[in-house]
Amino acid sequence: MRHRFKLLAGVAVCLTVIYASDPPSPFYDYLGESPGTIHKITVNDLPSPSAQHVGVASPEPQPRPEGAMPKTLPGFKINIFASDLTNPRELRAAPNGDIFLTEMDKGDLRVFRGVTKDGRPEQMETFASGLREPFGIAFYPPGANPEWIYIGDTDSVKRFPYRNGDLKARGEGQTIVDEIYPGAHQSHGGHSTRDLAFSPDGKKLYISVGSVSNIDDPDTHAAEFHRANVLVCNPDGSGLRVFASGIRNPVGLAIEPKTGELWTATNERDALGDNLVPDYTTHVQDGGFYGWPWYYIGKNRDPRLKDSHPDWRAKMITPDVLIQPHSAPLGFAFYNGDQFPAEYQGEMFLALHGSWNRSKRTGYEVVRVPLHQDGKASGEYQDFLTGFVTEDGKVWGRPVGIAVAKDGSLLVSDDGTGSIWRISYTGK
Repeated sequence: MRHRFKLLAGVAVCLTVIYASDPPSPFYDYLGESPGTIHKITVNDLPSPSAQHVGVASPEPQPRPEGAMPKTLPGFKINIFASDLTNPRELRAAPNGDIFLTEMDKGDLRVFRGVTKDGRPEQMETFASGLREPFGIAFYPPGANPEWIYIGDTDSVKRFPYRNGDLKARGEGQTIVDEIYPGAHQSHGGHSTRDLAFSPDGKKLYISVGSVSNIDDPDTHAAEFHRANVLVCNPDGSGLRVFASGIRNPVGLAIEPKTGELWTATNERDALGDNLVPDYTTHVQDGGFYGWPWYYIGKNRDPRLKDSHPDWRAKMITPDVLIQPHSAPLGFAFYNGDQFPAEYQGEMFLALHGSWNRSKRTGYEVVRVPLHQDGKASGEYQDFLTGFVTEDGKVWGRPVGIAVAKDGSLLVSDDGTGSIWRISYTGK
């Protein structure tokens, strides 16, 4: 017997579900992913850690099969918005509706304007080039009339002068944070994505920094200093400090519009089994500790390290939404368009890049994360855009970034096919 609580008309109702045998596992692989399927993983569902070596399902993308398209819910339409891109990564919508994209390997920042009747951009330009490994994009100051566009390069934060409608940088880039962490200019290891977000009042800039390793102890590995954290500084780069720690790879960052809270999407550690440790998306608290590397979700200790910070363990925070382990959540956006049905307003769309070291694949999709009216999560998430893996397990697409276009359609970058997908709502 299992009890589940569901919010119905604002009232928590206890639903008792009786199974003939053990309840179904909340863990799954790509064969259990289909548009509309709802998942929920809780702390009580976590298995014991395992040192057993599992086979590795390499995610190297294959060419897209002829005619293959992602799958989504009834009433939605999918088309290719842009193609022939080089490692397209993070997407951001500018206040005027233009869409910016980082091409990480190429070192370019691209911009797309408008949507034709065929669902393609009306204009495409290279806004800036010559960056090292650009990922994050943020506009400053927040609001309708930004003056700068900030870029999270892998080792530094830069900004370019910007006004609404600019398709080319109107001036040279300025370095705001010269080294995100000590030795960043020389470092070529570990997680390289640096996302950015400004606080709603524009007074603080948040920077995501992933770890170098899987579970290297920062107490004994100097390379982990200022990594596996969300950092914060002033818009001019001064006052850099750790905002929240113990977050192994906080790839995506965004502000939840109802609460003004910072959210992140995190890739957790590997090699404890197919179903450990859950990845997650969560709001991020100033001074919060999320466990890595000594502990993980539910205040569990990683058996590979000593229990060397029991005081931190006692106060560590459990993330809001646990996601199938090894799914690799990356970019996300809160839906603020007026094209999708009303129930989608304010909810999160999150890209799952897909597993690389799980015996059976998982991820390679976009999920919808429901949020209550107060901006809090239910813990559930729903498959929204799937089909990037063939039935026999060959990967051809890997979602990365999410943005809401000016017309209310949803844009998804895909570094497997070098494309941006557009999902529009056409009605039932």
